[in-house]
Amino acid sequence: MIAPWRNDGVTIACAQCGQHFPPMGRRRFCSAACRQAAWRRRQPGPPVSPPAMRTPRSATIYECPVCGARSLGEQRCADCGLFGRRVGPGGPCPHCGEPVAVTDLIAHEGR
Repeated sequence: MIAPWRNDGVTIACAQCGQHFPPMGRRRFCSAACRQAAWRRRQPGPPVSPPAMRTPRSATIYECPVCGARSLGEQRCADCGLFGRRVGPGGPCPHCGEPVAVTDLIAHEGR
């Protein structure tokens, strides 16, 4: 039995919610909200892994691009006055006190 409000010659069903509406052009959705909801449903979800946490400046090693001097937590080179590039997380060496990056320790451990 056909419902009295449904008339395929006059109305069509919305592709998102199923509500009937009068067709206009090539419209498939009854409203902009249904069109947007259908687009969001078709799109892949956000990545599952959480975003990477950035190390605080006080625990970051910086290296001067000119003289190669490394500093802990200071982005500007004390000798050259230039801004250094970020090497990564690190801290002072327990033996000599010089700044050492975690990547340096990992690279030497693999030998």
